[in-house]
Amino acid sequence: MNKKSKMDLNSVVGISLAFVAIIGGQILEGGHAGSLIQTAAFLIVMGGTTGAVLLQSPVKIFLSGIKMSTWVFFPPDNSPQALIKQIISWSHIARKDGLLALESHVSVVKDPLAQKGLQLLADGSTAEKLREVLEIDISALEMHQRQSARIWEAAGGYAPTIGILGAVLGLIHVMENLTDPELLGSGIAVAFVATVYGVGLANLVCLPIANKLKSIINEQMVLQEILVDGFVAIANGENPRFIENRLKGYYI
Repeated sequence: MNKKSKMDLNSVVGISLAFVAIIGGQILEGGHAGSLIQTAAFLIVMGGTTGAVLLQSPVKIFLSGIKMSTWVFFPPDNSPQALIKQIISWSHIARKDGLLALESHVSVVKDPLAQKGLQLLADGSTAEKLREVLEIDISALEMHQRQSARIWEAAGGYAPTIGILGAVLGLIHVMENLTDPELLGSGIAVAFVATVYGVGLANLVCLPIANKLKSIINEQMVLQEILVDGFVAIANGENPRFIENRLKGYYI
């Protein structure tokens, strides 16, 4: 469940198309790409946005959100078919050799929830107790992942405002140097490019990442529910074929 799958080409194409369209449009309008490169504007927007997000988020959540951003291009292998196949395999083992035989499989699986579920089955936990324990873990995991994804949503909200702040700072610089025409160009450039950076960072990077992570988290929560339902069915001694048919109802 936690394996990384192959690269998500949809994300690669999407982000590439967005930047090519913007830079290409700039060139077609007679501008040049170099005019969009302003170190001062980049520092203001990136530093200000990062600082604002850090202010509202615990370091643990912030770092988790940064790490989760890799899911945009290398999402977890969320395959309900493979998971159901594994659950049915455990079901056959339990029916043939007893629930205690599942204990030898605890160290084989990598997913913490699957490990705990197998151990609870091997320990003879009732279906009700097993569901209660695992759903607590699912709720905690979901809350942590959604909080981590929200740092990108927060960054998408702060970046445009920080961009406007950068624009104001650039205009202040311009006003201070009205008597020196040589400094006017750089000040105006920082002013406008800071706004571009802020709006672009929000709408091309942060908000799309946040929405993509939410979608992946939803998929993972479905897998967790499949896993819990499968373990409960095994604990109740249900027929493997019946378990398989019911779990297939989670996906189309």
